Amino acid sequence: MILSPFALELGLGALMLIVFGATLFARGEDRGHIGWIAMFGVLILTALAMTLEPAPAALGGAFVLDGLAIFAKRLFLAATVIGLLGGLDLQQPILRRRRGEYHLLILASLLGMLVLASARDVIVLFLAFELMSIPLYVLAGFVKRDETSVEAALKFFLVGSVSSAVMAYGLSFVYGATRTTSFDGIARAFAASDPFVMLGLLAAFTGFGFKIAAFPFHMWVPDTYEAAVTPFVAWLSVAPKAAGFVALFRLYFEGMGERVVFWAPVVAALATITIVAGNLMALPQQNAKRLLAYSGIAHIGYMLVGVAAATAAGTAMVLFYLVAYVFGNMGAFLVVDAVARAEGSEHLAAFRGLAQRSPLLALAMLLFLLSLGGIPFVAGFWAKLYVFWAAAQQGLYWLVLVGAVLTVVALFYYLLVAKRMYIEPPERPGRLALAPTLRLAVILCVVGVVVLGLYPKPVVTAALRVATPLF
Repeated sequence: MILSPFALELGLGALMLIVFGATLFARGEDRGHIGWIAMFGVLILTALAMTLEPAPAALGGAFVLDGLAIFAKRLFLAATVIGLLGGLDLQQPILRRRRGEYHLLILASLLGMLVLASARDVIVLFLAFELMSIPLYVLAGFVKRDETSVEAALKFFLVGSVSSAVMAYGLSFVYGATRTTSFDGIARAFAASDPFVMLGLLAAFTGFGFKIAAFPFHMWVPDTYEAAVTPFVAWLSVAPKAAGFVALFRLYFEGMGERVVFWAPVVAALATITIVAGNLMALPQQNAKRLLAYSGIAHIGYMLVGVAAATAAGTAMVLFYLVAYVFGNMGAFLVVDAVARAEGSEHLAAFRGLAQRSPLLALAMLLFLLSLGGIPFVAGFWAKLYVFWAAAQQGLYWLVLVGAVLTVVALFYYLLVAKRMYIEPPERPGRLALAPTLRLAVILCVVGVVVLGLYPKPVVTAALRVATPLF
């Protein structure tokens, strides 16, 4: 169906107005219906996104609705549905009173992601990044009476502000050298080897490193993940990262032609240190959310392996990796949330005997861990295999070797959690209660991990189809 290139953004804007109106007229302390309105609204937008087709560029070419934008927007919306669904039953008093603000901030950040996926102009890209990022700073410290939450939000804000400043500084060099904010004009100047364009793009790449949480720009991740509300963290761990990668593809790959190989050594080096640091720092962690935070940093490194290939195949495999990562990582965080609600702790000790107290929940967590670890035949296996294959095709065998060795290291801390669930006895008897909406969100993630593991071809084909025009 051919719609306006702004159909999703306009629809999301209308949903934000509806949520705002519902917040104004809500009575009493419990405002759970606001969460349902937001979740069903995003679900409708997801269904609308499935009908979208590429449309002509708008705003003088600054905003496009091509295959990559449609693929990314579907991913963002699907992740948001799972995140909102998992958070519908949150019981903290401040969240019960301020559900309107909580959901408006998530929708505002989502709007920034949707615009970012379509940005083909430096100004639109930067504004979309800020629209995505600023609500995240507020959400990270939403439980403001918790000192750790406020501290984590402040750290997130400071690091994010620095990254935005560095990115803006780099992009200012790009504009000064090219006299244009269009990606096409930047690509032509880059092809002419203008040193100021290269310098600007390198500085902007540092800003991207902060946005996607690559090492050594990761310092905000562990504290923020540990302190913030878990369903929000599940969404934060995947959707903004995916938006960062899509923007990176736009700015550094689209239209660059043969000059795209200039970025391969830079990205390969960043991928290497990110994989090594993320996995090694995850080993000593005893808090489940911090473990998944450092694990997530390592996964950013694996995705950068595909970026380092600097080919259509490598880009497509990163897109597939992002889809698999949405289900595997969000599912793992939601299980952590379920255990923390029941046990009052996010420590790994809370997982002891989970297989006896809730066999299905333990099985779901095992599937998510196996997917994150790259074990056949779940989604994460194909994701890692494909990015390694894309890098090997470009002769980056040393990078593939580093990734493969550190994958074995990652299995140690993933299987340590499995050991606690299946081998160690529970600390207390009785079944583990699970909220219906949280259970449904976990089931959706399980289905995604299993289906993509058994039959990845449709998503791989779609990713290849949208990545090829970039080159």
